[in-house]
Amino acid sequence: MTRVLVVDDEPQIVRALVINLKARKYEVDSAHDGASALELAAARHPDVVVLDLGLPDMDGVEVIRGLRGWTRVPIIVLSARHASDEKVEALDAGADDYVTKPFGMDELLARMRAAVRRAEPVAAEGEPVVATEGFTVDLAAKKVNRQGADVRLTPTEWHLLEVLVRNSGRLVSQTQLLQEVWGPAYRKETNYLRVYLAQLRRKLEADPSHPRHFITEPGMGYRFEP
Repeated sequence: MTRVLVVDDEPQIVRALVINLKARKYEVDSAHDGASALELAAARHPDVVVLDLGLPDMDGVEVIRGLRGWTRVPIIVLSARHASDEKVEALDAGADDYVTKPFGMDELLARMRAAVRRAEPVAAEGEPVVATEGFTVDLAAKKVNRQGADVRLTPTEWHLLEVLVRNSGRLVSQTQLLQEVWGPAYRKETNYLRVYLAQLRRKLEADPSHPRHFITEPGMGYRFEP
């Protein structure tokens, strides 16, 4: 299912969007201000964001910049602002599309579908399969196999593994990992990394207490060695 984050401080618009999106089998989260939107995006990892610019706590352009600091999720601005310079500012900040209020639901849904399609990988077969002597990571299929059996990973474990594997041999800082996996509101929660790296080691390392693949660089970050 496609997950949508709706950000708007007008309850009737949120209600209309939630009803229409759920009727079309979308999963929907909603936020009424910018801070809640950034927290929800980090926690729920939506596939597309529908964002009003006139929020009570911050301008929607700030929300776009906050999201673009760590994610390429498609952002569709839904706003009553018609001035071209305001549209340009939102698009320059990283929005993918702009729909003005009042809007037609069919048009908005079509814009959403197009934005999600553009965000999909073009050629999954180009994704590598990374192999170690004990397990393989198939980035295209989002699967891990160890000794002939698939390993069940939680979405967070997979996301952490994917970031490390895509940076094989390179140090990935604690801040970068936290921002990419949990979002910009979680820059100091280094205990999250310790917990989840321990889980990955238990599932994938031959000797979790003496890891060969998931290496800690104390005080700096982590490194994946194939």
